Amino acid sequence: MVCLSSSPSNAKIIRTAARMARAFQGRFTALFVETPDAAAMEEADKRRLRENIRLARQLGASVETTFGEDVPYQIAEFARLSGASKIVIGRSTVARRWFFGKPTLTERLISAAPNLDIHVIPDASAENGWRVRRRLPRRVSPIPLRDIGKTALVLLAATLISYAFYTLGFTDANIIAVYLFAVLVCSVITTSPLCGLLASVVSVLVFNFFFTVPRFTFRFSAPDYLVTMPIMFMVALLTGSLATRLKDNVEQSAQAAFRTQLLFETNQLLQKEHDESAILKAMAGQLTKLLERDIVIYPSNGKELSAPSVYRRLDSGGYDLTTETERAAADWVLRNSRHAGATTDTLSGAKGLYLAIRTGGKVYGIVGIAMEGVPLDPFENSVLLSILGECALALEGIRSAREKEEAAVLAKNEQLRANLLRAISHDLRTPLTSISGSAGNLLANYEKMDRTDRVRAFTDIYDDAQWLINLVENLLAITRIEGGRVSLNQSVELIDEVVAETLRHIDRKSAEHIIRYDSART
Repeated sequence: MVCLSSSPSNAKIIRTAARMARAFQGRFTALFVETPDAAAMEEADKRRLRENIRLARQLGASVETTFGEDVPYQIAEFARLSGASKIVIGRSTVARRWFFGKPTLTERLISAAPNLDIHVIPDASAENGWRVRRRLPRRVSPIPLRDIGKTALVLLAATLISYAFYTLGFTDANIIAVYLFAVLVCSVITTSPLCGLLASVVSVLVFNFFFTVPRFTFRFSAPDYLVTMPIMFMVALLTGSLATRLKDNVEQSAQAAFRTQLLFETNQLLQKEHDESAILKAMAGQLTKLLERDIVIYPSNGKELSAPSVYRRLDSGGYDLTTETERAAADWVLRNSRHAGATTDTLSGAKGLYLAIRTGGKVYGIVGIAMEGVPLDPFENSVLLSILGECALALEGIRSAREKEEAAVLAKNEQLRANLLRAISHDLRTPLTSISGSAGNLLANYEKMDRTDRVRAFTDIYDDAQWLINLVENLLAITRIEGGRVSLNQSVELIDEVVAETLRHIDRKSAEHIIRYDSART
């Protein structure tokens, strides 16, 4: 298993891990741990991360994504659950600056996974001063008025409660606890991360104004407030920051749970369907729900694409995903079984990103996703590939079942054909035996037979020959019917006449047996 990052040298680490996987003939997995700060990376780092993920997939890796702040723990747990025996990571040349400093990622991973083989590849990018840089906004976004109102109401309520405590003779520690709780509430119920900072500053000022001596001024007489005020501000700020981070983690976990539930629902929906078009439609609905983008699907028989089907979200702007450029990108994916279109280096002028619905070496269709200038994040890409894999397996199951059914029908037809040949051989033997017997009798006893016996023998030969001719004509008619080259002229026949004619042509040895015929009349 190789660990993915936006490091410039991560491509070298991926190639090393791919060579190791081939050498050990093992399964190759590439893991990306998405932290809450991943969304704030600079565009250059995001682009490099996408390139590294694409490189890992081209080298045969199964790309997976997990969420969490503790990257070493996530890597160790995923390796344990997936059964990985070797982990390949890059090592930064930056060491701990002092003894009590935070351990490096490599040290923490070795501590978290002591039973795994960890191969550390030197990361030369650290020598060039590379770091993951967060994208800083050019200007601070203003706090929404609604959040300002919520913050003001919470601080007002905290002030009223604190004033009641002050009147009842409660100590300053109780009043400070009220304001700390107010800062926590502001950080949870507001959307702007600046509200926690604002509440921390205002709570310290309000506490100083209303509850320190001299009251109703921003001065204080007790020297211990020089320590109380900064500590109160730092605790309030830390409380607000932790609450904001917890809220972000909860939102991230909810999003991951939604996507996991969507993947589970997709599996159930695909298992219910028994038609290829219904499976493709169900998959398109799930992808539209997950990605909130327009989807186009080109069914395929493995050699060429069929007419596309477009599935749009409700608020879609109406990108045309059926132009010649889009079709060319889909054809390229069909021939090469690799991604193409927007956000890739192949036919990047297309509006959509095109991926193959395939399992093994068989391609069952091409899916196009309208990018709209916004690439997929790693987790969306991972879930997308999982859904495509589930769809490919469902389509493979349907085609396998159809092939088995056709093979069973063919085997049954062959059995019927063999039975028919045995019946035909018996039916042919009966008139031929009769003809042979009559002809042999004429040859041996012609002079001894009177005219009546001769006429009867010739008549038997003629009738049996006509029966044989009609039988052959019927067989030829059957072959023409199977080929669709003849139309049937149905006529009413009396069953008694059919049976009587049959009894007349049965083998002469039938005289040794008793034959009864019962006709049920209605």
